[in-house]
Amino acid sequence: MIKVYSWPTPNGHKVHVMLEECGLRLGRDWEVFPVNIGAGDQFKPEFLAISPNNKIPALVDPDGPDGKPIALFESGAILLYLAAKTGKLLPKTDRLKFQVLQWLMFQMGGVGPMLGQAHHFRMYAPEKIGYAVDRYTNEAKRLYGVMDKQLASSKFIACNQYTVADVAIFPWLRSWENQGIDWADYPHLKKWFDLVGARPAVQRGVKVLADLRKPLTGDKERDILFGKTQYGQHGKR
Repeated sequence: MIKVYSWPTPNGHKVHVMLEECGLRLGRDWEVFPVNIGAGDQFKPEFLAISPNNKIPALVDPDGPDGKPIALFESGAILLYLAAKTGKLLPKTDRLKFQVLQWLMFQMGGVGPMLGQAHHFRMYAPEKIGYAVDRYTNEAKRLYGVMDKQLASSKFIACNQYTVADVAIFPWLRSWENQGIDWADYPHLKKWFDLVGARPAVQRGVKVLADLRKPLTGDKERDILFGKTQYGQHGKR
């Protein structure tokens, strides 16, 4: 089976959902190994061997290209790998494919980092910094507006069909309230959010490891996730 090293975060859920959407079933085609990022598991040598940037998720497929094993890190790369492996959720024609890829890059470069920062400064920062809260909340609202405008004329985020772009974006919007968002301001995006959230594969994917996600309980967890660690690195939610 494909081995997935993950934690119940938006980036982890992206891969869980993608596997299920591609017809790969947990327990039959893939198995999941928790990497507790609050406890520092992402810095263990065995995990760094497959994810040198100490971030989840990571994937090991024993039946990779040419039938040889392959290890991958970075959620966007994993989504594209699974699309290529299964022939699903990525259009075949170059024109449509690049329309999808630009929105996948939009998630990787904008939605993920900026919504993550909004969430952090609004909910987890040890001191409230008004400038940071306003900066990232406003950027979150701007990005939501970009997506809302796109979805005013398209059922899904790219080329009017369900693709890896939808899979990548959806988990990041599940914490909309903590990002300072009012759905009333984004009716087209809300319609899409409800549509995607009702998909059985999405519902299965976001439940994976969800029972392990608990509120932060102490300074040590916060330091690992959001501050300098003994490794001189930063944790990532």
